[in-house]
Amino acid sequence: MSRLGATLAAVLLLLGPPAAAFDSRPGTLHAAQGTVEVLFSPHDDAQAAMLRVLRAARHSVHVQAFLFTSRTLAAALIEARARGVSVEVLADREQTLHGANSQIPLLAEAGIPVALEVRYAAAHNKIMLVDAAQAGGAVITGSYNFTYSARTRNAENVVILRGNPPVLRAYLDNWKRHRAEALPYAEARLAN
Repeated sequence: MSRLGATLAAVLLLLGPPAAAFDSRPGTLHAAQGTVEVLFSPHDDAQAAMLRVLRAARHSVHVQAFLFTSRTLAAALIEARARGVSVEVLADREQTLHGANSQIPLLAEAGIPVALEVRYAAAHNKIMLVDAAQAGGAVITGSYNFTYSARTRNAENVVILRGNPPVLRAYLDNWKRHRAEALPYAEARLAN
């Protein structure tokens, strides 16, 4: 094989599978139902809205986080667990292990099951699913990382969707798919 051919082969290996490997079908459509609460930080207090939803949790909270440095949101998750709510967290491995002020270790120490996503260059989801299997459940999503900067310094958005069980199920199914690929927190720390 020529030098150019070998270089091209190496580049193709680094790029991964061709784009055709992705499913080209459109996303799943869900009927509009329920309510949509829209917040924009720093003008709106998105954290206060998230806290209201977390404090109303009765059964479960599933979190996916890229950055999680908010002590207030961490305390709310720990309080939910203390009330008997099942709380589980997925987080980006690199941001958790190498970022400053991550609250993920605190959540793990509090007995909350934490897993770190290792498959992706960035596990960039920012969601909280509250009572996702219940009729009154909520999806919290948007650009908002669970950080002080997102609350006070960045231009961010948060959308809280309530009363749409098929959308909740879609988010929960995606959360479970990511959880199946993630490493338990203790194991991911050792692999560092």
